[in-house]
Amino acid sequence: MKRNPVNLTRSVFLWAMLGIICGLFGASYWIFLSYMMVGFEYFSGLSLLIIMPLAGLLIGLLIHWLGNPGEIGLIIDNIHLNGGRLPMNENPSMILSSLISIASGGSAGPEAPMVQVTGSIGTWLADRFQLRGEALRTLSIAGMASGFTVLFGAPLGGTFFALEILHHQNVVEYFEAILPAVVASCASYTIFVAITQLGIGPTWHFPQYNVDSLYDFGAAIAYGIVGAIMGWLFIAVFRSVGRLFDSIPSPIYVRTTLAGLGLGVLSAFFPLTRFFGEHQIEKIVEGNFSLGFVLTLVIAKVFAISTTVNGGWRGGIIIPLFFIGACLGKAIAIINPASNETLAMICVMAALNSTVTRTPISTTLLLAKLTGFSTFTPILFASLVGFFLAPRSPFISSQRKID
Repeated sequence: MKRNPVNLTRSVFLWAMLGIICGLFGASYWIFLSYMMVGFEYFSGLSLLIIMPLAGLLIGLLIHWLGNPGEIGLIIDNIHLNGGRLPMNENPSMILSSLISIASGGSAGPEAPMVQVTGSIGTWLADRFQLRGEALRTLSIAGMASGFTVLFGAPLGGTFFALEILHHQNVVEYFEAILPAVVASCASYTIFVAITQLGIGPTWHFPQYNVDSLYDFGAAIAYGIVGAIMGWLFIAVFRSVGRLFDSIPSPIYVRTTLAGLGLGVLSAFFPLTRFFGEHQIEKIVEGNFSLGFVLTLVIAKVFAISTTVNGGWRGGIIIPLFFIGACLGKAIAIINPASNETLAMICVMAALNSTVTRTPISTTLLLAKLTGFSTFTPILFASLVGFFLAPRSPFISSQRKID
């Protein structure tokens, strides 16, 4: 069956238009966030015991007044069960609460709010062009991919993340969304880079590494096992902290304020656990730390992420998980100086994220871009190990198994 060239041209135009809009939003959000983070960085030490609870109170009041913006699990449910429709009316609450959550130093990144907003832009654009059914769902997924892309600077990785995150098996159900998502992602990436001048090169500058022998693949598998074990521990702690916050029968602003107090304590004593980790990972890569220090950072960051998300603060966990993986890989290199530090850090980062989010292919593509790791096969090995060793019950409960 021949495809109508007029319809194809119209579709490509629509996908590119979506990417341009998402790129403009992504650049605006990032610029606002960057300025806010600079302001909050002036506060440190014991002053965080006041600043962080106040930020938590403001976050809770915004959610109380504007409504609960949901989180990634709800986005996945809407893609599966709501015909792919992501509502726009939750965006004001998500944008404002996430900006304060991330800028003030919560251990959550911009990917979740970005994906929710750009996905809803896809739904909005589909409504403007009177699209229904799979066409609407496809445009929402393409918007989500654009949101991932502007943050990670990897159009292909962003596309596959938007598709993989929907399921807890390594399958892509909505395969018809791949091309629209790639086109939209490329457009959003171009606009974002043109405005911010960010995302062209690697985000983190790891020492150069080349695969020398099959031993390196064996090492990648071993590091993958370490990352998977850390993933199990993270999920256990996260759910335990979640049950603790669920036991608080109070308005949302009480929960967010208490979370802010906990984050303030952690940030005051362990400054590297503050914020979502983009700049902090670079410090781990370049720093010379003791084994006890990096292992303490791992534990503190696990509790920081768990407190942030379960406490009602808004943001994503991908880059914070990468921070934990980087610290754990650094610890491996300290214990075994003969090991390659770069390989250990990146492989543990990959396996940990794949264990928690069940996204082995996109994790590989994203980390290859973020780290400038030209030989990404060891990353893939570690990611697959993390995926296959993940708990049977997915961390994101709404991820669906395809029959």
